[in-house]
Amino acid sequence: MSIPKEKLLWMYQTMVKSRYYEELLVEAYSEGKKPVFNIGAGPVPGEMHLSNGQEPAAVGICAHLTEDDTVASPHRPHHHAIAKGVDLKRMTAEIFGKVTGLGKGKGGHMHLFDPAVKFSCGGIVAAGIPQAAGAALAAKQKGKDWVAVAFIGEGAVNAGAFHESMNLAALWKLPLIVVVEDNSWGISVPKTASTAIFSNDKRATAYDNTKGYYVKDNDPMEMYMASQEAVERARRGEGPSIIEIETYRFLGHFQGDPELYREKDEVPALLTKDPIEKLKNHLINEELATENELEQLENEAKHDVDVAFEYARQSEYPLPESALQDVFC
Repeated sequence: MSIPKEKLLWMYQTMVKSRYYEELLVEAYSEGKKPVFNIGAGPVPGEMHLSNGQEPAAVGICAHLTEDDTVASPHRPHHHAIAKGVDLKRMTAEIFGKVTGLGKGKGGHMHLFDPAVKFSCGGIVAAGIPQAAGAALAAKQKGKDWVAVAFIGEGAVNAGAFHESMNLAALWKLPLIVVVEDNSWGISVPKTASTAIFSNDKRATAYDNTKGYYVKDNDPMEMYMASQEAVERARRGEGPSIIEIETYRFLGHFQGDPELYREKDEVPALLTKDPIEKLKNHLINEELATENELEQLENEAKHDVDVAFEYARQSEYPLPESALQDVFC
């Protein structure tokens, strides 16, 4: 199966955009938090979970999605949001807690929501799977060929919400795709100490009408191809899929994480497997793009990010009296 050149170029540019976005976010988040780490200080307060290294999971499947398809993301959401086409300026303003943000500064980085492109960040662990299953059920009831995707970490597969949602999705043949990003760590617990199966795609055999896919070594092209098949069968009404991708978290579970659970050489070894460099080399070696053409794509991506951060920094904070406005219980 060949991948169209325009899709590969989009994937490359989107991964670069996501990586650069989070590099700037690290800088902004670190402001005011040194020399002693203070989670409440600086222009971006609160906990911060970043996804550098995990970009292939997002671009591989979002390359097949439209604005009518739903994406539910967990607490590490930025690469998913960027790949789904969430408004970059308003997302950044939301993370900075500004009134121009997606949620008027009330949600922050863990509760991003953009109905224009059917994107939501359901919060921690497996919370987004039932939301995605509900969107998949709505699509089926409306007679649409829409697909719903839930991104989760490998630890979330052990939560009840995963099994409950998969059971109903299989029973009703819902167009639900669960993407499991296996970065080997559930906070500080290794996968081998929490999960009694090597790869979670094999859990698909427990449910009728469900197919499992495994993507090795964080490969964006393999992720694209597995996702294409999963999306196509979902649109045909053939039922749900589970895609597990072996991916790599370059940073800690959260910013400020001392990462005492990791071996000293783990991250340097992972950095040699950078998926952005892998795709770049493929594009050049296959003569699909020149270094100058890729540099242009990189510059365009970084420009968009720079504009978004400037917009967020220049935006106003909400007034105190607006704290209870637009809040629904």
